[in-house]
Amino acid sequence: MHPCVHAQTTPDKPAYIMAATGESVTYAELDDRTNRLAQLFRAKGLKTGDHIALLMENQKRFYEVCWAAQRAGLYYTAISTRLTAPEAAYIIDDCDAQMLITSKAMADIAEGLTDGLPQLNTRLMTDGVIDGFEAYEDAVAAMPAERIADETSGVDMLYSSGTTGRPKGVKIPLTGEAIDFVPPTFQIGTMLYKWSDQTVYLSPAPLYHAAPLRFNMTIMRVGGTCVIMEQFDPEESLRLIEEYNVTHSQWVPTMFVRMLKMPEDVRLKYDVSSLEVVVHAAAPCPVEVKRKMIDWWGPVILEYYAGSESNGMTFINSEDWLAHPGSVGRTMLGSLHILDEEGNELPTGEPGTIYFADGPDFSYHKDPEKTAGAKNEKGWSTLGDIGYLDDEGFLYLTDRKAFMIISGGVNIYPQEAENVLINHPAVADVAVFGVPNEEFGEEVKAVVQPMTWSDAGPDLETELMAYCREHLAGVKCPKSVDFEQELPRHPTGKLYKRLLRDRYWGNHDSRIV
Repeated sequence: MHPCVHAQTTPDKPAYIMAATGESVTYAELDDRTNRLAQLFRAKGLKTGDHIALLMENQKRFYEVCWAAQRAGLYYTAISTRLTAPEAAYIIDDCDAQMLITSKAMADIAEGLTDGLPQLNTRLMTDGVIDGFEAYEDAVAAMPAERIADETSGVDMLYSSGTTGRPKGVKIPLTGEAIDFVPPTFQIGTMLYKWSDQTVYLSPAPLYHAAPLRFNMTIMRVGGTCVIMEQFDPEESLRLIEEYNVTHSQWVPTMFVRMLKMPEDVRLKYDVSSLEVVVHAAAPCPVEVKRKMIDWWGPVILEYYAGSESNGMTFINSEDWLAHPGSVGRTMLGSLHILDEEGNELPTGEPGTIYFADGPDFSYHKDPEKTAGAKNEKGWSTLGDIGYLDDEGFLYLTDRKAFMIISGGVNIYPQEAENVLINHPAVADVAVFGVPNEEFGEEVKAVVQPMTWSDAGPDLETELMAYCREHLAGVKCPKSVDFEQELPRHPTGKLYKRLLRDRYWGNHDSRIV
């Protein structure tokens, strides 16, 4: 259950194929390259439990880095390619990365990562270099291809938004196990998704997200082949399913929406009958969208609810979903509890905070307060989402944690944009939250109380959106700005954001689209 095993048994089989170029990396090549990179980690002084960061678009080197870190017992943090240099620098610094591996395609961001960050003693770049970086290919080629003597399982440490608006690393304890150790979550996945060495997996999403990063690595564990799209395109996705006889894939609901919006003659000209398992997660799927996908692709669509924290998991197949539309399933990892604000268990049908008991442990890196806040006195943990159980134990989500926005499967913490916009001289007060968007589920909306009411209007709206984009990744910035003469605040200063947000959600039964 590891690529190094398949390098011996099926050395010439593609571990993954880059969709746009058709370039493949075989299991033998992957094993050779990850051995050399693991040797480089040790040569640079990295030992078990140390940390690296990677900032890469979807490209052929991405999984070399992940698997080398995994077999060297390292924590590895994949950074979103949509961040600005200061945002990326914060994560690199916070996770204590001693090495950064990036690519020439990321040069605009990487240029801002050459100074400061004193613990970052090695900077490597693929496909060419800029000042301050060494050539990745040369550094790796100089290393021996033998396995390091002290292999042990490393793990990803991905970043989730924190209570201050700054992202926080979700840290899962290292096991100390051998690199081919099979964790319980893998066994559950094998049962649910029927992974095998015959699996052909289409990956249409950015690899720095938790689900695609981990799903692709799982397929390589069992000896299947991944087809990795450099970027999502709805028609190209269908073409690839037909060309490679794809058996498994994973999507976010936005992708379903885009495929369904294609002309019917385009959608239906591709053969998708090879699909055996289609997984979606990351954001709830509108009921009618999912119903149309099941009508089109058949009862092969599976859904799970979980987080980067891996503290629990629910699961639902197509048949159960058709009988319980809108549900995200029953628990498969950990036991579910719905609690009120005082921590009391709520009866069936009543919404409250969703807790998992008896799930895997985790912590937020360098944030014991946030870690403690995610757990109750019994040790049960929550992602902060709101939902309820029906009388058969099926979970339904009804609200978003701490007004977290999920747009196209991307988590956006509103306070980051609020912290930027409040610094603009024309802004007296601001609230940022998610509003309905047919294609992306939610989009970012700002409501601003201007310093001078006569300034309110299209010109100030344009200025504020541009101002936000100067400081934050575009995905985190408002797509529109409305103006209010005064925002609803309690005398203590608490903002009643829900009063603002509810105006935009109209007659929606749920605030999750």
